[in-house]
Amino acid sequence: MEERIVSRKNPLLQQVRKLLSSRSARQKEGLFAADGTKLLEEAIRYFPGLQTVILTDGVEVESMPEHVRVVRVPGDVMASISPMEAPQGALFVCKIPEKAEFTPKPGMLILDGIQDPGNVGTIIRTADALDVPVVLLEGCADPYNWKTVRASMGAVFRTPTVMSDWASVHKACKEAHIPVGVTALSDRAVDIRSASVHEMALVIGSEGRGVRPEILEAADRELIIPMNPHCESLNAAIAAAIVMWQIRAGQ
Repeated sequence: MEERIVSRKNPLLQQVRKLLSSRSARQKEGLFAADGTKLLEEAIRYFPGLQTVILTDGVEVESMPEHVRVVRVPGDVMASISPMEAPQGALFVCKIPEKAEFTPKPGMLILDGIQDPGNVGTIIRTADALDVPVVLLEGCADPYNWKTVRASMGAVFRTPTVMSDWASVHKACKEAHIPVGVTALSDRAVDIRSASVHEMALVIGSEGRGVRPEILEAADRELIIPMNPHCESLNAAIAAAIVMWQIRAGQ
């Protein structure tokens, strides 16, 4: 049975605002919020952690699970809580999944310090499409930030998000005899097309800082994506897509 809320000060709506704006609130409550009818359809189809759905009057959603709390709000109330300039009329709250265990695999992607939620979400989306395992190291954007979820186009609902720290990842790769490759602009870097990247764990760093010095020092290979000499770098999500395509090409 649907509920109706008309007050912007309702505790549920205040909670959603916090989940949308604060990583610490998400971590404390073990919940995250997302926006959009298409994403809601993906969550209904793939994600058992869907808990609460807030809909604007007139927005209908099919196949809503019985356990999900459904709330109706007027358009002005939705506009007051939605992070979008033009709300689609659907906000929803999900439980953050239990931490997925990191398992080193050849042909996996490691993200280091990529702080832009749009880039992280796009990388997760591409990795889901190409079936490439991804792990997020410390310093990366929250995969449950609404911007990350939106950029992933629902991939966070279909594929478990793995987060770890460099020390643990490096140790696990070493024990599994998986060489670590890093993308870097250096004289030592070799063309990514000439390397067996499908046998490695590949690290992509942020656009501003690149890969951290301690990771560069520990890496087995440095790799470069060939491009025009006058170009200094690529967008992190684009670089990751090229790397993942090369991984798949070698498999």
